[in-house]
Amino acid sequence: MKLKIAMIGVGLIGGSLALCFKGKPGVTVMGYAHLPELKDKYIASGVVDDATLSLEEAVQDADFIFLCVPVGLLESYFGQLAKLPLKKGCIITDVGSTKASIAACAEHVRMSDAYFIGGHPMAGSERAGVDAASSVLFENAYYVLTPSEQVPEEAYDRLSDLLAYTRAQIVRVEPLLHDDIVGAISHLPHVIAVALVNQVREYNESNPLYKMLAAGGFRDITRIASSDAIVWRDILLSNREVLLGLLKDWNGQMTAFTEMLEQQNGEGIEEAFRQAREFRSVLPERRKGMISSLFDLYTDVQDAPGMIGKIATELGANDINLSNMEIIENRVDVPGIMRLSFRQEEEMERAKTLLDSLGYQVWV
Repeated sequence: MKLKIAMIGVGLIGGSLALCFKGKPGVTVMGYAHLPELKDKYIASGVVDDATLSLEEAVQDADFIFLCVPVGLLESYFGQLAKLPLKKGCIITDVGSTKASIAACAEHVRMSDAYFIGGHPMAGSERAGVDAASSVLFENAYYVLTPSEQVPEEAYDRLSDLLAYTRAQIVRVEPLLHDDIVGAISHLPHVIAVALVNQVREYNESNPLYKMLAAGGFRDITRIASSDAIVWRDILLSNREVLLGLLKDWNGQMTAFTEMLEQQNGEGIEEAFRQAREFRSVLPERRKGMISSLFDLYTDVQDAPGMIGKIATELGANDINLSNMEIIENRVDVPGIMRLSFRQEEEMERAKTLLDSLGYQVWV
């Protein structure tokens, strides 16, 4: 008898999970779509074996149910699942980036004959939707599971074994601890980036030079400020108490810098940068995380017709997947600086080797 996996929401995360499971021996993947056009798209994209507009049909006899929907919709789906006849021993999991409030919600609903295990694949992409789904999205990433004490070890092991198909590293964490850590390393940085961009946006209203000169470094360090507004509204509200504490701590850090500047405390500023540099230097490199990495190459390119297209064509002809391309500067008689972004380090290295062989000056 085939193992049935129901994917509720088949976007970037749900679609990527489906691709990890689809085609495996004895596994069938059913996608649930809330709109007819999405159902057709899921099937046409080939990420699922079949799709349906009926939630009941999607979860009928399912061994695993993955809720790959925004955090703000999870309570509604828990309520709907509680009213449906689920297969005895069915495991329900989610992919939300907060865990404590979701676990409390699942505990309150209490689905009979089913177990809820919170999940958080800590990988992403600057793209969204099923078209961006990839079977390698979670490879070399951490995948956090937050089972409650009521979940049998046998159920946890079944989910962990299934997730081995993602080639992610499974990490077991208590829900509240997960939210504390993720709040600090992901949620707070998103808030800071948004606040910083909006601060500069306000300055730009009286002087457009701010926007003109913000290209390059400022745009890079605030990339996460372009994240989906609805998704992040739900995440921040779901992790509200943790964020309030983190923001108080952040205000303390800013107050300390303010005082060092007021007192012209050069030694204090130097020490703050030294400590930050030392800690950052021991952070893991080249591992996927919540804030998606991009691997960038830079090359000089002459301002001449067809030059940009020529580079893109060479990369495509050699099966090198380019994530993004940007001209940072391009003026008459001055070499433009082209930034080429890749999702995989291996793709970046192949591109560098190719462009070097073609005579382009390339640097990382």
